[in-house]
Amino acid sequence: MSKVLLREYHALCEGGVCQDLLTEAQKADIKENNTMYLSGLMQHADKPNGNMRVYPLEVLKREIEVYEKLVKDNRALGELDHPDDSVINLKNASHMVVNIWMEGKKVMGVVKVLPTPSGDILRSLVEGGCQLGISSRGLGSVRESSNGGVVVEEDFQLICFDFVSEPSTPNAFMHLKEGKSYREPNIFTKADKINRALNDILRKK
Repeated sequence: MSKVLLREYHALCEGGVCQDLLTEAQKADIKENNTMYLSGLMQHADKPNGNMRVYPLEVLKREIEVYEKLVKDNRALGELDHPDDSVINLKNASHMVVNIWMEGKKVMGVVKVLPTPSGDILRSLVEGGCQLGISSRGLGSVRESSNGGVVVEEDFQLICFDFVSEPSTPNAFMHLKEGKSYREPNIFTKADKINRALNDILRKK
């Protein structure tokens, strides 16, 4: 079964940030440097979204463990709006995930808005009161479930989280959201596959 690009939308906390999810250092960064952080629910396992698509807990948990390495290395970048491929374009980067963790079946996170052209647009939208969503982007195959929904398969690979405008996951406002379209993507490069294999080895140690 061929892989497709899977894009899921959730929404951020009311007001854009949940203060109790921030570290003391992040709170100080807001006061001293006027840095913007957004936080809240980023994904949800074992629960149908607006597309009737379900991410099994073990699959999502595994991918978050891999993604945590990117977060620790300050490489967990995302874009404003949703590109149609598996490549993160640095010129369009608007934010960086600085913390991500599982709370039961929920994926929670904190996102730092970057001082880039796209980041400035994101900041302006948030300050203007726009209700934005965050969307996971990944590669994977899917199968139909017995209840007519769609289940994401074991080969799913999380790429990043992007900011978007259309919601589809219930009760998930960072204000992160879930998308309906997916298409055949540009498949990972050889370097991507090598990095993924190394990450898997490190995760198992």
